[in-house]
Amino acid sequence: MKLEIAAQQLASLGNPLRLELYRALVRAGEDGLACGTLQDKLGIAASTLSHHIRHLMEAGLIRQERQGTTLVCHAVYPAMQSLVGYLVDECCQDAKCHTLKSNPQGRAA
Repeated sequence: MKLEIAAQQLASLGNPLRLELYRALVRAGEDGLACGTLQDKLGIAASTLSHHIRHLMEAGLIRQERQGTTLVCHAVYPAMQSLVGYLVDECCQDAKCHTLKSNPQGRAA
């Protein structure tokens, strides 16, 4: 992953509402969530939701698809995995310490 892509994705997730939106989509799994459901879940106006969805889509973190008359948002899991990998791959490479790689769940020991 290039530094510029990671920076764009992290900047996009730096907004609390976008982070909440993204986490809701990650929790939803492969089925994603309809925009109306997201709007209700987050308690925000459709225009506000649209603005934040656009930022996350531009960063490559989510995608949308039309299912009949419903617009459904999905987390792009490979992008999430790449970003997380980018952040932890070189953890403690220049120091003698326990790394996240040594923990099978990916959590700090």
